[in-house]
Amino acid sequence: MSGPLVLLAAGGTGGHVFPAEALAGALAARGFRLALVTDDRGTKYGGRLGEIETHRLPIRKMTGGFAKRLVGALSLIPGFFAARALLARLRPAAVVGFGGYPSLPTVAAAQGRVPTALHEQNAVLGRVNRLVAAKADAVATSFAATRGAGANAVLVGNPVRAGVIALRDATFAPPAPGGTIDLLVTGGSQGASVFGRVLPAALALLPAQARARLRLVQQTRAEDRDAVAAALATAGVAAEVAPFFADLPRKIADAHLVVARAGASTIAELACIGRPSLLVPLPSATDDHQTANARALAEAGGAWLVPENEFTAAALAARLETLLADPAPLAAMAAAARGFGRPEAGEKLADLVQRLAEGNA
Repeated sequence: MSGPLVLLAAGGTGGHVFPAEALAGALAARGFRLALVTDDRGTKYGGRLGEIETHRLPIRKMTGGFAKRLVGALSLIPGFFAARALLARLRPAAVVGFGGYPSLPTVAAAQGRVPTALHEQNAVLGRVNRLVAAKADAVATSFAATRGAGANAVLVGNPVRAGVIALRDATFAPPAPGGTIDLLVTGGSQGASVFGRVLPAALALLPAQARARLRLVQQTRAEDRDAVAAALATAGVAAEVAPFFADLPRKIADAHLVVARAGASTIAELACIGRPSLLVPLPSATDDHQTANARALAEAGGAWLVPENEFTAAALAARLETLLADPAPLAAMAAAARGFGRPEAGEKLADLVQRLAEGNA
């Protein structure tokens, strides 16, 4: 392949890697060459990103106590010069930053030399993107209203994996009156301990006849799995419990209701497939961006937003009992969620990057 080179820079969490993976697939199909700057976490996902040239900069994580954060911040200086050397060697036609600390020195080194685009997954501009947004040629956003995006904002959506797009037309079949309701609970790749505590307790509060109508798939932390499975068995709820589901998009499509955190990838996948959800934002998320994400989908009619301090066993049991009595609202929420989805986001982001790269060429 001899097309222009696009350099992608992304932190190693799924929220950064999944949209980078989708863009890589779209650009490769158009004949572009690709390279990636990431950290050790970003190399574990495989897929399209696992097939391209990958680089790591000499930078440290900026997490932990003050001393570790200071070491991480100081490592950005050699990271910046390493990124400049990498750019001089690779000579990319464009650089795309997806946030996360490997993105910062790469995008900063490129600005003023190479066209740069940022992709922001959340409804609030992330800290890394915020530092370089003013000099970016474009800031591609996932939400119509993204706080801090600036004058160069271009709405494209949050690209999702091909396996999610393939389920775009999976029809939502509303629960039959008195029939089974399929409930999916997912807290991200590491699970969510709050769901492991609240779900079994909430289901135990339901009448036996109501519990018998629920079919549950629940993601837990590995260390919580046995306790959660035992509590659900005691409550008499049919459940599949595991720390990780390789087929999570399929499980979303099979669900009548999804209980989840409100990370950007979760929102994008729920909306692309079109499934109703009860969203419990992570309270410690930077700048409370998960609440902003959840609010956007809730205001569109596709989700309920429940702050974690209101996510109690009694409140959840009451909501589930209401839905079991009248599941009709779920169909309207599914349609609203689907209307919120942007399955074309990967191609729209590729269009933007292609314009920058061809303009540079």
